[in-house]
Amino acid sequence: MKKASSSKDTLRNEYKRSDFPGGFQRGKYAARAATASNIVVLESEIATAFPTSAAVNQALRTILEAAEQVTIHPESDAPTEHPPAASRRTGNR
Repeated sequence: MKKASSSKDTLRNEYKRSDFPGGFQRGKYAARAATASNIVVLESEIATAFPTSAAVNQALRTILEAAEQVTIHPESDAPTEHPPAASRRTGNR
C-alpha cells in the first residue's frame, strides 16, 4: 500500500537549466499579453495626481468630452465651439 503524498510545497529556491530539458523561450507569451491588455505606465508625478485607474479614466473622459466640443478649422486655426454631445443627440440647443 502506498503512503499518501505529503502536501508539502515542492517548489525549490533555485532551479538549474538541466531541470528543464526543453529549454527556455524568453518572451514566449509577450505578444499575446500585449494585445490582450491596455497597460500604460505613468510617470511618477502623473501617478501621484491620479492614484487609481478610475481617476485616470475620469480625467481622460473629461478631456475627450471637451475635445468633442471644440473643432479647429485648418484654414483659420480658430477654435469653434459646439454644443455638448448630449444636446446634439437630442436636438436641444
